[in-house]
Amino acid sequence: MPTLCRDCDTIFEAAGACPQCEGRRLVAHDEIATLAIAHVDCDAFYASVEKRDRPELTDKPVIVGGGTRGVVAACCYIARLSGVRSAMPMFKARKLCPDAVVIAPEMRKYAAAAAEIRALMATLTPLVQPLSIDEAALDLSGTAALHRAPPAVVLSRFARQVEAEVGVTVSIGLAANRLLAKLAAERDKPRGFAVLGAEAAAVLAPEPVGILPGVGPALARKLAGMGITRVGQLAALNDRAARARLGEDGPMLAARARGIDPRPIDPARATKSISAETTFAEDIDDAASLARVLFPLCEKLARRLRAEGFAAAGLVLKLKTARFETHTHAVRLTAPTQLAETIFEAAKPVLMRAAGPRYRLIGIGAARLTDAAEADRGDLVDQETPRRAAREDAVERLRAKFGTGIIRRGG
Repeated sequence: MPTLCRDCDTIFEAAGACPQCEGRRLVAHDEIATLAIAHVDCDAFYASVEKRDRPELTDKPVIVGGGTRGVVAACCYIARLSGVRSAMPMFKARKLCPDAVVIAPEMRKYAAAAAEIRALMATLTPLVQPLSIDEAALDLSGTAALHRAPPAVVLSRFARQVEAEVGVTVSIGLAANRLLAKLAAERDKPRGFAVLGAEAAAVLAPEPVGILPGVGPALARKLAGMGITRVGQLAALNDRAARARLGEDGPMLAARARGIDPRPIDPARATKSISAETTFAEDIDDAASLARVLFPLCEKLARRLRAEGFAAAGLVLKLKTARFETHTHAVRLTAPTQLAETIFEAAKPVLMRAAGPRYRLIGIGAARLTDAAEADRGDLVDQETPRRAAREDAVERLRAKFGTGIIRRGG
């Protein structure tokens, strides 16, 4: 069976250690030299960046998050051994892993590391679709002549290059489509390299249906009520049966269970959402207090929009009550924007109407993303918006040079 040595990138047929370098980081698969769709996922990304910058934390459990009422943004694999997971409440994470080093998130640092990794991806293929700050799908079809090596070898080199130049590790899935590449990447973490080919349906059949993208807890419970708990049971449904039992999305779900995914890798559909949120130390029900918290979040959202090269054509205000009920409110914009003031002025009236219950979390996000070139143009009637944009740009340049606390907005 063809085998890739991840230490020297040799593909060989013999069994045992690599005949070229005697390495044992091997990946064996019949299709390893021909498959070209990859999913790259950084390993515990935020925590890995923190450990890179603070080597004394290498062997310690690290949790990236904030406060006692916030949630875990990321945690290293040592912390995961204690049961800590992303999105877990911080109080629970601290209880499970009392020795963990807790670090407040520093998004600018993570964005810089992600940009370095994206730049390395762009040298492999122009078909890169970022899926989040720390993962992306790549199509390396037709690149073997350019790189003088099959995609598997190119990806193996890339993983080592990221580790050497950026200081974090990645896990790679290689397959014939996006779905299988993602599932492969999740099978061998951290620092992994997994392949799913023609055998994918048989490999996935005994797995719980929850491993499939789009099958969340609610749908998994619904499927369980029908006696469907394994991927193979879902895959066995024909289109007619799937539609009858699961509605219009049924045939698509059954196809995914069979390892079928026709979605192309589209760089133009890279970022789906950008948002900012915070959890309060104590619940808040006062409208004025909520508004004071909202404006810094609007500034953070505006900063992220500019960093990603997008503008918001609409907004979503998110509020979570003391009883953990999440309420979302659509906020209309008259034109795309990157301005914190504009975002705040549009969201504040909606927030005022929603005030009353006690809230533990508030967030603001871009509902529809457009190109940054469409933002804050103004016109003959609105000449103030371009002035606002210039003012906000000057403020952000000062903050970039002297720190975010150098200048603040008055009440």
